[in-house]
Amino acid sequence: MDAIVIEHMKVSERPEDWRTRLHAAAGKRVTVRIEEEAELRKAAQENAENPLFGMWQDREETTDVEAYIHKLRAPRF
Repeated sequence: MDAIVIEHMKVSERPEDWRTRLHAAAGKRVTVRIEEEAELRKAAQENAENPLFGMWQDREETTDVEAYIHKLRAPRF
C-alpha cells in the first residue's frame, strides 16, 4: 500500500475546513496520512465476502435502526 504520511504539521497550516474538523488549537501539530481509496474499497469488498456480513439485514426489528437502538438503550437511562 502506498501512502504519504506527513508528521508534525501545524494545524494553522492546514486548510480552514480541516482546522474546523480537528477542533485543535492553532499551535498544535498533527499527522496527515494520505492513501489511495482503492485500498479502502478492497477492504470493504473483503468484509462483504465474510458470511457474517449483513446477517441482520432481513430482520424486521432492524428496519428502523434508530428506533431499534433507542429501544436497546432505553433500560440504561
